[in-house]
Formats: sequence, C-alpha cells, structure tokens
Amino acid sequence: MDLGTQPRTTASLLSRLGERIRSRETLVIEEWEDIVTWAGDHIIDSPEGAATITEGYLDTGVPIAGDGAPLVSEFALMELIAVLGRTPDGGRAYVGRVIECAWRLPHVYAAVVAGKLAPWRAERIADLTRPLCAEAAAFVDRQLFDASGVGWAQLERLVAEAVLRFDPEQAEAERQAAADQRRFDIGGVDEHGLVHLDALLDAADGHDLDQAVARRAETLGRLGDDSTLDVRRSKAAAELARHDLALDLLIPDPDTEEILATVPGRKVILNVHITDTTISDDHPLANPVGRWEEGRCPITSVQIREWLRTKDTTIIVRPVIDLADHLPVGSYEIPDRHRTRVILRDHACRFPHCTRPAQRCDIDHARPYGQGGLTCPCNEVALCRRHHRAKTHSTWAYDIVMPGSYVWTSPTGFRFRVDHHGTHPIHPGHPPDQ
Repeated sequence: MDLGTQPRTTASLLSRLGERIRSRETLVIEEWEDIVTWAGDHIIDSPEGAATITEGYLDTGVPIAGDGAPLVSEFALMELIAVLGRTPDGGRAYVGRVIECAWRLPHVYAAVVAGKLAPWRAERIADLTRPLCAEAAAFVDRQLFDASGVGWAQLERLVAEAVLRFDPEQAEAERQAAADQRRFDIGGVDEHGLVHLDALLDAADGHDLDQAVARRAETLGRLGDDSTLDVRRSKAAAELARHDLALDLLIPDPDTEEILATVPGRKVILNVHITDTTISDDHPLANPVGRWEEGRCPITSVQIREWLRTKDTTIIVRPVIDLADHLPVGSYEIPDRHRTRVILRDHACRFPHCTRPAQRCDIDHARPYGQGGLTCPCNEVALCRRHHRAKTHSTWAYDIVMPGSYVWTSPTGFRFRVDHHGTHPIHPGHPPDQ
C-alpha cells in the first residue's frame, strides 16, 4: 500500500461518512415535518381520548406535549407509532417531543428544519421544557435563537430560571419535593446474575447502614472469607436482608387471626418447563440457560443452583406441562391457572412493539365471551391496559395465527405479525408468515 495515498483515502472516507450523516439528518427532518402534518390532521378538542405520557405502568393522563400544544387522538397515535416501528412508550415520547418543538418551541423547531440544530438535541430540549407552563417554555425558546451553541448545563440553568420567573409556586413545590426523594432501587439483572443498587438515604440512616455492612464484612473476613473487602461488603448486605427475612417466623391469618408458621428466608418459585430433553449436568443436549421471571432475563443454570443452595431458601415448584393445552371453563372470569399459562406463553403485551411484561397485563378474550368466545388459553391473550382498550374501543383488531403468534390490523389497514421474535410489518401481498 502506498502510504502517500493514505491521507487522501482517509479524507475521502470521512467525507462520505459526513455526507451520510447529513443525509440521515435530512431524512429525520422530513420525518419530523410529516409527524407535524399528521398531528395537525388528528387534533382533538377535549382531553378525553387524547394521547398521554405515562409514569411507570400507570397512565397519568398528561398530554404528550406541554401546555398549549395540541391534543392528538390516542388511538390514531398508536397507528403512527406502529408505522414508525417504535415501542408504545418510546413512540409516544418521541412524537410528543416533535409536537413540543413544533408548537411550543418555534425557534428550536425552525433551527431543526433549517439544519442548524440536530434533531436529537432538540429532543433533549423538549424533554426539559415539556413540564413548563406556556410562558416559561416561550421564554426558554426565545433565549435559544442559537440553540446549537447552548450547552446542557446552561440549558438546565435556563429552564430553572424560567420556572422561577413564571411559576414560582411550582419552583417552591419542587424544592419541597426534593427533600422527600429518598429511595432504594435495585436495577435489572445482568448476564452474570448481578444487580446494581442505587439509593438516596437520610444521612444518619446511610451512616448506620454503612457501619452495619462494615462490621459484618469484617466478621466474614475473620471467619475465613478470603474475598476482597468489596465482595465481603456485598455479601454482608445480602446477609442483612436474609436476617430480616428470618425474623418473620409467625404471622396472623388475616381471616381467622390464627397464627400461621412461615418458613424464614428466601422464597423461590420455579416454573419447570418439561420437554423431551432431560436437563442435567451430564446430558449433551442440556440447556444451560434459564429465565428468571421476576428479573425478565436469561440466567445460567449454575446461577440458579447457587440461588437454590442459599441457606434458608424455600422452593415452590410449579410444573407447566403444555402451554398450548386447552382448559376451557364455563364463565367469563379468567382463573389464575389460565393467567399463569398465558403469562408464561406470551411473556409481554402482544400489541405491536409493546414490551409491557405479561405479569402486568390484562388477559383479553380474543373472541369476546359474549359472542361465543371461550374462556380458554387458546382464546386468551396478554394485552396491557392501553392496548386492551384499543382493541375493545377502536378498530384495532388481531387474529390468532397460533398460540403466541398474532396478526394485528391497524385502523387504516397496516398489518403486523407479533410473536416471540418481535414485531414485523406485513407488506401488501405477503402472507403473515413472511
């Protein structure tokens, strides 16, 4: 290779890369303009039926953009999000940011359309201004005539100033609320079966916890645990938790007030999926991967064995022989054994792109019970409350291809196949299995 040509080759490569970035941003800008046009065509006059943002798993009823932005139809938004290929929560947030910019931040939106401000930066600004009143948002927008030159710290200070200027009552409420933000959070499980903790404690409580963990970690070391201090502190925190569980030896029955003996320590429920392959350490086809329902993640069989060997662990084995089995009952109410089967089969809400865990979903009769639909797992589907409402009260509809596999049709005819492989648009002329 001629080293003398390398700078020109690199420059050409970087030039092509820059052109593609600009082309990509042009496409995003065109997408924004189409979303704004769509929003203008789907404005509704009252909050009832309006698209909302959510907090956690509870619908807060807050419009997807700030005060003064238009309300758009919730059911129409579902179709737009499905076409965009985004998750329901992420898609609502994304469309809300575009509407926030177009209606409440005209300087920011104009900068995006003119190619002077990257759309992702405008989305960050919209996230900060959405909770503001209309006057405060307008103040921020006026200061952002050259938004590309504003750093995040400066932007956050600008938003804080806007709140103080135009909504001092909100500022005071936020100040008081900040004093009551103590929390103790356990994050998601990683591929090694570990979790991260994130906590905000009262200073005295934090000091006490630190001292307790330090004392127990030191004791573990003296008892022969040769792990590092950090590892021993982690083990010590777990032992504190198990010690607390061990204190719950007797509890009263809420109905009879009789004292019931309970087993202290960790309680584990195993859903055993029986197949034609025996799962064992020496079997050549043994499956080394398990799935933890609570953590919604895969874990190794070695990790499972470690958990089960922990002292004072109670194991409840729940066999599930055939998730596609037919077990109809002669009533509308869905029994717990049906719910368990549907949850284990569907895993999540079966609406296009929705990832809401099935444990937190409604169980829908695919064919309504009043129209002859069976109360049977073969006619039951996990749908979160929002998409259950869409299926019931709008023209969204689905067909069951087979247990766990569904084909949805949107109000204007877009079709999507939803199964354990995800959501896949069905193009005109293609059968559902393509």
